[in-house]
Amino acid sequence: MSRAKGDAAEAQAVRFLMERGCRILERNAYSRFGEIDIIAEKGGALRFVEVKSGTGFDPIYNITPTKLGRIVKTAHAWLKKSGSDLPWQIDAVIVRDDGIEWLENITF
Repeated sequence: MSRAKGDAAEAQAVRFLMERGCRILERNAYSRFGEIDIIAEKGGALRFVEVKSGTGFDPIYNITPTKLGRIVKTAHAWLKKSGSDLPWQIDAVIVRDDGIEWLENITF
């Protein structure tokens, strides 16, 4: 997938989350461990959101245990840097041709 398509999917995900009451804190947060696509807050909890999209296959399968491990490490780095003590979770937003799905509090 091209970077432009990935950026478009992330923009769709941001709009989708905002329409559902999320406040977007940051996009494309980097650490030495990896990247988190979207960091949002809703209901007093932080949400570290991975966005996946694609056609011809189910993009959910691109969220692997290795990827989740990197997200967790990056979330810890972000929390330390930000000084936040809010509860947090990892979410995924899956952008498909036929719609968007929000998977909340995913684990491995």
